Amino acid sequence: MTQDVPARPAATILLLRNGPTGLEVLMVERNVASEFASGALVFPGGRVDDADIAPETLANCHPSDLDAASLGLRVAGVRETWEEARMLLARPKGEAQLLSAEALEALEQRLAAKLGRAPDFVDLAQCGEIELATDLMVRFSHWITPVGRPKRFDTHFFLAPMPTDQKPQGDGHEAVSTIWISPGEALAGGESKRFTVVFATRLNLQQLGRDNDVASAMARAAASEIVTVCPQMMKVDGRRVLRLPLEAGYGGPDFDVDDIPTA
Repeated sequence: MTQDVPARPAATILLLRNGPTGLEVLMVERNVASEFASGALVFPGGRVDDADIAPETLANCHPSDLDAASLGLRVAGVRETWEEARMLLARPKGEAQLLSAEALEALEQRLAAKLGRAPDFVDLAQCGEIELATDLMVRFSHWITPVGRPKRFDTHFFLAPMPTDQKPQGDGHEAVSTIWISPGEALAGGESKRFTVVFATRLNLQQLGRDNDVASAMARAAASEIVTVCPQMMKVDGRRVLRLPLEAGYGGPDFDVDDIPTA
């Protein structure tokens, strides 16, 4: 009997803005060669790295009473969003506004001149000039990959507003493109096969689509109880279904496996 693979801590940020017709979220299209969700339209995110929980990194987050593990999850979300979409959720030290595109470019140039190479996320986070805006992140959902899968993630989803002129761009490796898109348009694209939208992403888009602007989405998330979702494969009346906790608010609780898009 094979031993179950432990679920690795991971984080995802749903960066939000108010678009011309309402709420929009930043999404990335994964490279078809990616190990996870290949070719799918997803929110930027990934597993927690050692550097995310390093004291030198955590010291440059907005002051918080969170423990290192909880704060490290938020840092991982900020880092992955930077690495996959080149959007940095951070402020200049001592300032209230998020980094502008001009300020971010100038910071990268200063660090590149000092280091003799392009700065990575750790260089930026630990340079002493910025503060990661982890205080803006609000918990949105919590999903754990079902037992029995070869790779499992314990993923925490966060919402965060992005009132800045930074422009997203794919990293050309894991994320081939980026897009600001309304939840409804992303869902419609999944239905029409314009996009590949995996199950968890689809349900979280449906949740997000209940609100029309950033303020109401953030307020709803802040007031909601987060219920952990670890889908269970079951047979119900001869059908193969995935069962989710009803109290998580996704409907169901049973979803036909044949109706679930996979990547």
